[in-house]
Amino acid sequence: MDDIERYPLTGRFLMGRSRHAMREREKDLLEAAIERVADYEKTHTVVARGELTDRSTMLIEGYILRTIEENDHRYVVGIQVPGDFVDLHAYALKRLDHDVVTIGPTKVGYVSHDTIGRIHETEPHLSRLFWNSTLLDAAIHRQWTLKLEQLKASRRVAHRLSELWYRLEMVGLARPTGFRTPLTQVDLADMCGTTSIHMNRALGELRRKGIAEFRRGTVMTRDRHALEMHGDFDPAYLYGNGLLRVGHELDATD
Repeated sequence: MDDIERYPLTGRFLMGRSRHAMREREKDLLEAAIERVADYEKTHTVVARGELTDRSTMLIEGYILRTIEENDHRYVVGIQVPGDFVDLHAYALKRLDHDVVTIGPTKVGYVSHDTIGRIHETEPHLSRLFWNSTLLDAAIHRQWTLKLEQLKASRRVAHRLSELWYRLEMVGLARPTGFRTPLTQVDLADMCGTTSIHMNRALGELRRKGIAEFRRGTVMTRDRHALEMHGDFDPAYLYGNGLLRVGHELDATD
């Protein structure tokens, strides 16, 4: 029985990255740490900017956006996929500088900060893997900042789509020819730091060049390599394969 069947709430946590370093007992502990499961059919703010929070969120199904609103404009500064411990850093910060918002039908699991605190005190290896997951999020944020500076709109969106496809593939949720999301062109524009008009043109360019097509949230392509090349996408920063792949460095030593 694979991990997703054995651990329906947390089986995708660190999948494709360093989940192999988790001991079975630690997987059991993490699954048991989910104290409440919630389903949201529509957009729902899981944590609002500045709101005091005493729990963190495991994304089980669907997507979550990290957003910041300034000067009557929304900026999407991150996207989370199933298996992500979305706001684990809220355990340390207590208040976030951004909103955590579901998009489309979403299922989440909540873990109290008291429970996370006990894990930190009694399970140092699992605690280190928690830390590892937040550092992976930071690596993604750095890459988004870099590509925002380096690439024009059509190449930025190609990079975002390539990354999202790769991340979904890591947790077993992608197809060979593409993937489905609840994202709109407006969402993509807010993810790429451009306007919806410019995003429409950027997606049109991808379609005309035969690189990829984005239709009602579905990404389709006959040439994934062309999409990745156009977006200057190197998945190494996702710590799945390549130069930064995690081998047995995070295995427990006790």
